[in-house]
Amino acid sequence: MAFFAVAVGVFLLIKGGDWLLHSAVSLSLRFSIPKIVIGMTVVSFATSAPELIVSIQSAMSGHPDLALGNVVGSNIANLGLVLAITIMISPIDVTSSFYKTDWPMMMLASLLFYFFIVVDNKLVAYEGAILFVFLLFFLVYLIKYQKEAVLDEAPEDDEVLSMSKTMTYFLLGAFSLWLGSETLIKGAVSLAEDLGVSERIISVSIISVGTSIPELSASVVAIINKEKAISLGNLIGSNIFNILAVMGITSMIHPIELQDTGFLNNDIWWMLGISFLILPLVFFPKGSRLGWIDGLVLMVLYIFFIFPLFV
Repeated sequence: MAFFAVAVGVFLLIKGGDWLLHSAVSLSLRFSIPKIVIGMTVVSFATSAPELIVSIQSAMSGHPDLALGNVVGSNIANLGLVLAITIMISPIDVTSSFYKTDWPMMMLASLLFYFFIVVDNKLVAYEGAILFVFLLFFLVYLIKYQKEAVLDEAPEDDEVLSMSKTMTYFLLGAFSLWLGSETLIKGAVSLAEDLGVSERIISVSIISVGTSIPELSASVVAIINKEKAISLGNLIGSNIFNILAVMGITSMIHPIELQDTGFLNNDIWWMLGISFLILPLVFFPKGSRLGWIDGLVLMVLYIFFIFPLFV
C-alpha cells in the first residue's frame, strides 16, 4: 500500500504540473507576454511545481530529509539518468550558452546551497532569500542579454484557452499538486518504515526519479519526433531552478533542518560531482558534443550512487 501511495502521489504531481502548465501558458499568451519570458519564468516555475510542493509540504510536516533529498536526488537523476538516457539514444550538440551561463550558474547555485547547509546543518529564511534573489538576477540576465541561450520549453501548439477552461486547468492542477504531495509524503514515510531505510534514501531514489519522469518522457518523445525540444541547457536549467527556486522558496516558508548525516556525507557530494563532470564530458571524446559514451559514463555513475543506498 505504501508503494501504491507513492505511485499515485507521483502520478497526481505529474498531471497537476501538466494542467498547471497549460493554464499558465494560456494566461501568459492571453496577456501577450513574450515567449522568451514565458519559457524562463511561467513554464519553468510550472514544471518545478511538483518538487516545490513536495518540498514545502515535507518541511512543514516535519520531514525535512524528504525536502532536501527530493531536490538533490532530482538534480542527480536529471543528469545521471535523464541526460544519460537521452544522449545514449541521440547525441546533443553543446552550444556556447553552456560555457557562458548554464554550467557556471548551476555550479554556483550548487556550491552556495552546499555552503549554507554545511555551516549549521540547516537552511533558514534569509539563506533561502539569497538563493531566490540569485534566481531573479539569473532570469533578468537571460531575458535581457542571453535570449539566444534560452530554449522555449512551451509546447509548439500553444493556444489561448477560454477563461473557463484555463481556470479549470488551474484549479485541477493546484488540487492535484496538493493531493499528490500529501499522498506521496505519507506513502514515502510508510515505505521507509516498511523497508527499514531512512526517509532520505526514499527521497533521493524513488521520489526523485518519480519527479524526473516528465523530463525523461519529454526527452524520449523529442528524440522519437526528431525534435530538439530537450537539451542540456533545459536539464541544467531545471537543476538551477530546483536549488534556487524550490529550496529558496521552501526555506523562506519553513526552515529546513538536516537530520540524516548521509545527506552531507554522501548525497550532496554526488550532486556536486556529477554536476562538475558534465564540463569535461563535453570535450570527451568529441568537443562540444555529448554522445553515447558520455551517457554510459553518467549511467554507470548513477547506478553506483543508487545501488549502495539499499544494500
